[in-house]
Amino acid sequence: MTVAEPVTLHVVLVEPEIHWNAGNAGRTCLAVGAQLHLVEPLGFSLAERQVRRAGLDYWEHVRPRVWPSFDALEARLPQLGEPYFFCAREGPVLWDVRFAERSVLIFGRESVGLAPHLRARFRDRLVQLPMRDERVRSLNVSTAVALGVYEVLRQHRTTGHAGLS
Repeated sequence: MTVAEPVTLHVVLVEPEIHWNAGNAGRTCLAVGAQLHLVEPLGFSLAERQVRRAGLDYWEHVRPRVWPSFDALEARLPQLGEPYFFCAREGPVLWDVRFAERSVLIFGRESVGLAPHLRARFRDRLVQLPMRDERVRSLNVSTAVALGVYEVLRQHRTTGHAGLS
């Protein structure tokens, strides 16, 4: 009998609004062995056909963990890993951050990103994805999730993180 490796990479969508993004982020998480967390309120129902469709036939295997509030999640962060808050224009750029072996990548709402009070409280934990053109307000959150997840995997590939060698 094989013992499953503990999850060392977590992705958090705080108050996600768009089912397609949650489904795509969930598929990325499943692909790399990360755990998806969704913080309520959600802008959609997890029972909606569109969420399952966005996650394709993988959605039943994603099994996102749903939190009633950010406060509830925050109380468990020490057990999950080191938090990194992704922000459009603040913090060091992604490739200048050394991610911990146990990492929690946290993303804000599609329409407004992370709430100002979270950015202020976790100023030293902010990470940004570089964008050259100032006219681009932000990247799609599921794209940002994929970029963040794969940078963590790239950094830890020599440790066998998420099955990479």
